[in-house]
Order: sequence, then structure tokens, then C-alpha cells
Amino acid sequence: MTDKREWQNWAIGRIEADFNRSADTHLIPLPVPSLPDIAIYLKDESSHPTGSLKHRLARSLFLYGLCNGWIHRNTAIVEASSGSTAVSEAYFARMLGLRFIAVVPHTTAKAKIDAISFHGGECHFVDQPCEIYDAAQALADELGGHYIDQFTFAERATDWRSNNNIAESIFAQMAREPHPVPNWIVCGAGTGGTSATIGRYARYNRFATRVCVADPQGSVFHRHWADRSVERVDHPSGCIEGIGRQRVEPSFLPDVVDRMEVVPDACSIAAAHEVSERLGRRCGGSTGTNVWACAKIAADMADRGMSGSIVSILCDDGARYSDTIFDNDWLAECGLDILPQKKKIAHFFDTGTFAAG
Repeated sequence: MTDKREWQNWAIGRIEADFNRSADTHLIPLPVPSLPDIAIYLKDESSHPTGSLKHRLARSLFLYGLCNGWIHRNTAIVEASSGSTAVSEAYFARMLGLRFIAVVPHTTAKAKIDAISFHGGECHFVDQPCEIYDAAQALADELGGHYIDQFTFAERATDWRSNNNIAESIFAQMAREPHPVPNWIVCGAGTGGTSATIGRYARYNRFATRVCVADPQGSVFHRHWADRSVERVDHPSGCIEGIGRQRVEPSFLPDVVDRMEVVPDACSIAAAHEVSERLGRRCGGSTGTNVWACAKIAADMADRGMSGSIVSILCDDGARYSDTIFDNDWLAECGLDILPQKKKIAHFFDTGTFAAG
């Protein structure tokens, strides 16, 4: 066996050993007492070693690159990211002794930049989010490294049939609940890999579960879902880090998505604040996007006299956003008044009803 193959065997073993030491993430009930026949749960992905849902993706991307022969002993790893994926990939790169460079927008939350550095990664900044792709490829070419490219490979790097992907974990943890097969699973889309994994897994196992993608108002994904000819938007996708894009990513599979729920940024942030208060811990803006969509679906189910369950994702810890969505000065600078929307989501939790508008 060649030295190259021996190193790849060692690297795969290191990642698998790390996974074997890790516990699964919790499934947390999110009570709405006025809706006794509808249960809402949040899959707490913030408890991964790197603090977000992207830990699963980073692990899969490294294994995919290793097994494809793209990552070797001295390969520099480059990624385009809005922050969380880069934090997780820096963790795995350091585990394997590899240099890691994240290409990120200047607007990325400082706490994420600090976390990338903490795990041994470097940051290469660009002015606009749409510039991260070309800059990452150019940097990888310059270094003779590997652009790991989450946006292309997220849906194919994850084994959607099994291997403890997030969908398999959700269904296993729901097994003893009153409504074990969720009516809906709600997630955001950054790469599109999570919605692809969940949608494929549900179909493969013949579950009746449907997939809703909660998408920022400025994002292209919901526009593409409604009209496949729309591939890009020229305006910014919004300020909710990790989800929403200006271009349709290769990993976004619209045909596995049953519903798109469009969520304005102020609503996402308001929901993040409200859920943080109700859970007694901060959660990020993309979690707020998910919860806003869950509230609309739950209220709609109640109006139809339906019972069942909804599962969504607590994507990451809100501590990463202390200087953005949890900072009043930052909100004012962005022109975001979240109070009316916070009252609206609080009203849902208190009454089970979701007012239009």
C-alpha cells in the first residue's frame, strides 16, 4: 500500500474515531400549550463539538474528499463560507494536521471569525458574499490545494440513506413520541444539503413527512422553487447568516421540497429573540427563521383540525451573534425594528394563533 493511501486510511480512521466518541444531539420540545394536539421539536445541533449543524456537513465533506482521493497529507483545504461551515472544517483540518483557509465575507460575525482562528484556521476576506466562490477556487489553485466546496458537494457527500445523518437521527428520536412520524420537518437552505438529505431519507423510508424550507425574503431559493428559470438575484440575500443565497447552489434540490416559507429578516431575528427567552439560552437567526415557519405551519394545522408533530433545527448557539442580531445598536444600524414581529411570535406561543400580515 502506498504512503499516500496509508495516510488517507489514518485520516479516515481519525475522523471516524472522533465521531464514535461523540453523542447524538438532543431533540428539544418547544411547548405551545394552547395547541395540545400539535407538538413542535427543535433538533439541537449547537451541541456538536464545533457548535452548529455544519459539524455534520464538515465531517461528510472531509470523508468525501479523502475517499475520492482529493485530500492528501499536505493538502491545503480552502472553503467558501458565511462562517459556521468554516468553523467546523477548521476543526477537522486541524485534526488531520492540514492548513485551512476560509474565504468569508467581511460581514461575517466576529465570534465566527474568532472560532475559525481558535480551531487553527485562517480567514481570507472578500467584500461581497457573492465573491466567495471564485476567490476560494483561485486561492486553492494558487496553493495547489483543495477547494472543498460545500455548495456543490453538500447533497452528495452526505449518505442520505443512513450513517447517522440528521434525518435518521430525528426519526429515531421521535420513535416514542405521541406523533412519531413528523407531519413536517422544517429547515433552512444555505447549501441545500440538509433539505436534500431529509427529503431523500423520508422518501426512501416511505414516510409521509413533508419538507418545508424556511427561506429569507431576499434569497433566491424560494424564487427558484416557484419558477425554475430564476437562478440568481442581484440584491443581497439578507442578514441571516448561513441561509439564503443570491445564486441557486448545486446542492439545492427543489423537487424534494414540499413547501417554501418566506421569512423577512426582522421576523427571523424576532423569533430568535423570543425562542431564546423561552428556552433560557440564545439561539441564532437561522433558528428564528425555522421557528417562524413552524409557527405558521402549526397554526395552519390547527385551523384544519389536524394533529401531529413538526420538527425543526436549532442550528447554532446565539452567542455567535452577540454583536449582531442580539445587539440593539446593530439592529438600529440595519434599520430593523423587531418589536412588532416579536409580539406576533409571542402571541403564537401564548395562543396558538398566527395573525396574517
